[in-house]
Amino acid sequence: MSIVVAGLNHRSASVEMREKFAFADAELPQALESFRSGGIVSEAVILSTCNRVEVYAAGDKPAGQLIDTTVNFLIKSRNISAQLNSEIYTMSEPDSLIHLLRVASGLDSMVLGETEILGQLKKAYDIALSGKHTGNFLNRSFQRAFNVAKKIRSETNIQKGSISVASVAVELAEKIFETIKSRKVLVIGAGDTAEKSARALVSREASEIIFTNRSIEKARVLASEFNGTVIPFEDFINKISDVDIIISSTSAPNYILNRHKISNAIQKRKNRSLFMIDLAVPRNINPDVTGFENVYLYDIDDLREIAENYLKQRLADTQHCEKIIREKVDELLRHINSKHH
Repeated sequence: MSIVVAGLNHRSASVEMREKFAFADAELPQALESFRSGGIVSEAVILSTCNRVEVYAAGDKPAGQLIDTTVNFLIKSRNISAQLNSEIYTMSEPDSLIHLLRVASGLDSMVLGETEILGQLKKAYDIALSGKHTGNFLNRSFQRAFNVAKKIRSETNIQKGSISVASVAVELAEKIFETIKSRKVLVIGAGDTAEKSARALVSREASEIIFTNRSIEKARVLASEFNGTVIPFEDFINKISDVDIIISSTSAPNYILNRHKISNAIQKRKNRSLFMIDLAVPRNINPDVTGFENVYLYDIDDLREIAENYLKQRLADTQHCEKIIREKVDELLRHINSKHH
């Protein structure tokens, strides 16, 4: 018995091409029926999402014949001229099974570790199962894929939170202060980065978040979403003596903060640490502010290094995931082969 896969994804084909191959859910029962009616393929599942279209097939014929049948079905059923199949990848076991488990676990996704694909895969499998298009081999393989995805979620950090510069910035602040719970934060700016920063601050229970922006209305929107307060842009300098953390991400073309502007506020602070994070490009905060004792300034390049370290840690997680998958595929193949012989 051979298990094969043929398909295309965000790495092998453009979105225009993926659109041409896509199946609507309503088409799947009929497509599976016609695919299996040729007698070559005894079991089949079709997965169609915005990032991939894949056909999983099992049968007693040699793997090469199953692959040819599957590719021909894909091209003919979508009315696509045969020369377009350079974007289609094909695999036979063990690679086809390794691929299925990687897809289920979010390792083959555009966003590493995303969980949405698992639900899409389960749906595709349920449609095939309810039409009696699967049998012993694909049932066992897909059940194994779902179990491995669960195992990977619980044993590795591959699916823990999305890494954004803003979340890294807040994590860095947490390292410096040990906890953000009792800290007051001033967020300067009201765009996407300011919003992500606020979300990360709220998740770590910052005691107070103060928003300011040239357009006060935008600051009000963020403040109402994150239970913060708003101050006029021209007044924020006076607030610096009062806060512990400043996160700045405005689109100002020049520095909005420098050593001269904050000197009065710093004197009032009586040596309390001030942590400043400049997420803007061009920068909002003049590096000369670091001339004061207990003032710490980080810019986006400092954070990028930290984010890259995260991705390296993720890499170790990815390798751990791949190891789990290979072990499970070996087990699965031993089981399938012993049943078959």
